[in-house]
Amino acid sequence: MSKSNTSHKLIYEEKKATKLFLWLFYIFYISFELIFFYIFPKLSGKGVISKPHEGLGLWIYLFIFGLLPPALYFLRKRNPYIIKYLYIYSFLLIDTVHNVLVYWGSDQSFSSGHIVEVVFVLFSPIFVNKRYFWTVSAGMVLKYVFIGVLLKDIQVLVPMVIYIILSAIAFVILVRFESYIRSVTKMNDELRRKEKLAVIGQMAAAIGHEIRNPLSSLKGFTQLQQERYPNTNDFYPIMIQEIDRINSIVNDLMTLGKPKNMKFAMANIEEVIAYTLSITQHQAERQGVTVETIMEGPLPPLECDGKQLKQVFINLIKNAIESMPDGGKVKVKVKVTESNKLYISIKDEGSGIDDETILNLGEPFNTTKNDGTGLGLMVTNQIINDHKGEFKIEKSQDKGTIVTVILPIIQDSH
Repeated sequence: MSKSNTSHKLIYEEKKATKLFLWLFYIFYISFELIFFYIFPKLSGKGVISKPHEGLGLWIYLFIFGLLPPALYFLRKRNPYIIKYLYIYSFLLIDTVHNVLVYWGSDQSFSSGHIVEVVFVLFSPIFVNKRYFWTVSAGMVLKYVFIGVLLKDIQVLVPMVIYIILSAIAFVILVRFESYIRSVTKMNDELRRKEKLAVIGQMAAAIGHEIRNPLSSLKGFTQLQQERYPNTNDFYPIMIQEIDRINSIVNDLMTLGKPKNMKFAMANIEEVIAYTLSITQHQAERQGVTVETIMEGPLPPLECDGKQLKQVFINLIKNAIESMPDGGKVKVKVKVTESNKLYISIKDEGSGIDDETILNLGEPFNTTKNDGTGLGLMVTNQIINDHKGEFKIEKSQDKGTIVTVILPIIQDSH
């Protein structure tokens, strides 16, 4: 999903939440004013009480309803994020000034409050914004602290306690909202990833098979020509190397496209690593790269698909070697963790990978190589997931990249 589409959807959701808030705010505000100051006094036979005309008087209605035009303006300008803050700060200021004017110099105890304060607190989670939630919660409590200190009235403790309790309830709702949104987002990301895998699988089934046959013939004829005329053309080795690279890409596609057929058996991780190093040794020597292997302690047999894991470590060690075109060292470390899992780390001394790129590695066609496809890491990630393992890539503190594979020693089920 593009950033513009994401931004558009976020603005759309914020506008919906803001419109709902505005409706609730004015419905509750008007209803409270009518019922508490007009309808209820008339029904009780006391007539219209004069409290609406105290403090700021009728100006308070002008201030409250005067917030609506700028709110509508910001909605039209696609900047709804400021509206909720405009209302909370304005209401706190207006209501504080109004209450101070009503009770300052008076002998009566503090007994004010408004239903929209409850609306502010309980409906703050609809914006799914912790900063706004803490602004509302702290603002309501501090407003009554200020009024209580100024008027020297202990009665403000009652609304303070009420809003602390309501804020705790709203916080639980907010946390659940955030958890739900994270879960839905994660599911959507996983669904998109699986859709990409399905598309690539279909492409692999159709294209990979068609490419492999003529590719084998092309390589055979090239090798035959090289044997017949060994000293006539220096381009034969390059042609064979490029054919092998194309074949490697086709193999990755075929791995993604064909159905999974994992064959688990007990294997020795030392043998898997040794086989991998023998395959990559020539490339390492050609680029002036040395590979150091550290095996810590006795390593128990690993229940795995040996062929698939060999493919994983060939991909990872080749990536480490290719990240150092001017030579360097690759350090392979294997040990058993305290949680009885096998920990394999591969550290190179290349230029490293920035954090944003690391987040996208493992996705199809996301790669740091100029001539790469990103399919190698995708295959690697898929095989590790099939082994119920963990796979992560991170920057080294000094230089280079550290790739970590963590595998359970005993599989629960296959």
